Amino acid sequence: MTSLIHDHPSRLVSVRELFNIDSDFKVPVFEHKDEHVPDIDPAYCFNPDVTMAILAGFTRNRRVLIQGLHGTGKSTHIEQVAARLNWPCVRVNLDGHISRLDLVGKDTIVLKDGKQITEFQEGIVPWALRRPVALIFDEFDAGRPDVMFVIQRILEQDGKFTLLDQNQVITPHSHFRLFATANTVGLGNVSGLYHGTQQVNQAQMDRWNIVASLDYLPREDEISIVQGKVPRYADERGYQLISTMVAVAELTRSGFAAGDLSTLMSPRTLIAWAENTEIFGDPALAFRLSFLNKCDEAERPLVAEYYQRCFDQELEESRSLKLALM
Repeated sequence: MTSLIHDHPSRLVSVRELFNIDSDFKVPVFEHKDEHVPDIDPAYCFNPDVTMAILAGFTRNRRVLIQGLHGTGKSTHIEQVAARLNWPCVRVNLDGHISRLDLVGKDTIVLKDGKQITEFQEGIVPWALRRPVALIFDEFDAGRPDVMFVIQRILEQDGKFTLLDQNQVITPHSHFRLFATANTVGLGNVSGLYHGTQQVNQAQMDRWNIVASLDYLPREDEISIVQGKVPRYADERGYQLISTMVAVAELTRSGFAAGDLSTLMSPRTLIAWAENTEIFGDPALAFRLSFLNKCDEAERPLVAEYYQRCFDQELEESRSLKLALM
């Protein structure tokens, strides 16, 4: 990655050509594909509004936060945009084990010329700042407070980063970019669905130039994605099966919105259900193993009822609901 420090985008390309979006907006593209550039997923379906928000981040150096429910493809969306721009991309998950030292750097003992010496090892933030890299902070609203204030330093556009231990001031590379994804908008676990999320300092939220919301895809797009991930179901018969699966997923999402369920089926789980159906050859068994067993035991009869409505097949869990109502 050393040579990448001096790399810059070589040309401008229309978003109409790259993403089939009706706009004259042009985006910078790197000539060569580095090892940190994500692989292109040809089956990925872009949300036009979110795509334009991400492209504004790459083109105009905006700080972009993508918010949405789990499984909507927030991080993947940024990665797939970067893949088509040949832009190096690094993801960091802000779980409870990520510390300030991981981000900034720390002194480590290394062996040089047969002697042990103490040497400063750069963290991911100063490393990325020196390069044309898109740095993505996943689960931004789950970060520890001490970690979040490290990030606050680089949220300022063109803001310099100070390494106090090294008496260094790092000026960001002209093509360094910063993105983040979050399940909430910094308000904490309001819905009860995302344990571990925290309330984010509003002064920090105010530093994000663009906040985009990514929702679940329309039915036809979701069907196309699942068929792309599981090619066995790419024919007309497979379309009918996947369409019925998506109908079940939509019922769980409606039940969650109405307060009847405490969980819902994300596109990620939907793909897992299709893959497991391919393995077991039985949509009902795959449904139980992919989603039903994840649900609260008291809610399983209702989820099984959703399955029966769409597949016209009664599961053991829905029979127990009928017996309880008799």
